[in-house]
Amino acid sequence: MTRRGRGLAPCLGLALLALAACGRKAPPVAPEVRAPQRVADLTGAVRESAIELSWTPPDRRVDNTRLRDLALTRIFRVEDGGSGEPKAAMLVDGRIAGYAEVASIRAVEPASAVARGSRLVFTDRQGLAYGRRYTYVVVAGDSRGRIGPPSARVSVTYVPAAEPPVDLVAEGGEREARLAWQAPAQLIDGSAPTDPLAYEVLRAPSVDAELTPVTRAPITERALTDRGLENDRTYYYAVRAVRVVAGTTAYSAPSPRVAVTPRDMTPPSPPANLVAIASEATVRLTWSASPESDVAAYIVYRAAARGAFERVGSTRAPTATFVDRDVARGTYRYAVTAQDSAVRPNESGRSNEVVVSVP
Repeated sequence: MTRRGRGLAPCLGLALLALAACGRKAPPVAPEVRAPQRVADLTGAVRESAIELSWTPPDRRVDNTRLRDLALTRIFRVEDGGSGEPKAAMLVDGRIAGYAEVASIRAVEPASAVARGSRLVFTDRQGLAYGRRYTYVVVAGDSRGRIGPPSARVSVTYVPAAEPPVDLVAEGGEREARLAWQAPAQLIDGSAPTDPLAYEVLRAPSVDAELTPVTRAPITERALTDRGLENDRTYYYAVRAVRVVAGTTAYSAPSPRVAVTPRDMTPPSPPANLVAIASEATVRLTWSASPESDVAAYIVYRAAARGAFERVGSTRAPTATFVDRDVARGTYRYAVTAQDSAVRPNESGRSNEVVVSVP
């Protein structure tokens, strides 16, 4: 080898080492670390004649990075007689060993699930039998086929729900709706209830809008006053019966809806300090305005010395004066009331009375 060749060899070796170092890759990320996180809040209940599952789809991967390509949710079920612990949930090759798959929900077209806010809801009606226990597990997968760990098991004993409550009536009050109803006579399988029922009161802002619960938990009373409503706005209510049997909650279908419109039923304060000044064929009245902000008008009443009051005129608030013209000679009594701006106006009591003689 020439001197020139011997000089090039170390340089080439260093260059090759540098290239090897630059091309070295980081250790691969394990597929299970990049899989979606487990569904953390799976719940189940009997709803009418089916079992309803609800959960929040995961938005993170197991390594806590953002999950943007959730592609699939698979629901697995196992059935038993209800004694002992349910079958363990072991994930094997993307499936839960010993469980049957009852649904596969694709994110692009979740035809078998319904979105309710941030949660998905799936209704299972497949081969249910009263008295049997059904245990569910949910797994989520991304667009590359990576399957996350199974959710916690949720067990539901399939029991008959009650029929809907009956005779729901509603009465509007001041910013409130007063509701009352009767218990259903039987369960949907025709048997009589043998355990106490609770009730979930539901409300909707329009006749075809979704009903949502009014209270955080079902109540045992068969009456409820829903307060804090908006006057002169119509609300729609229904009630459903709730059974709790063997750790399972069973909801009836909602009762037929009823409509109720709260009303402003509080009249303003009466005007005060009414003063009358008479002149020929004329009486000029002034008074102190009522303090309420919703006063829309003042109504003026006149009576003969011993007669009944009759309405003779009105003014729009905030005007607090009135001139009664073409008044025949004689002695008269006057009073004024305030009227608010409600759809069905409320009228106050009368102000102090004044007596004048028209010359």
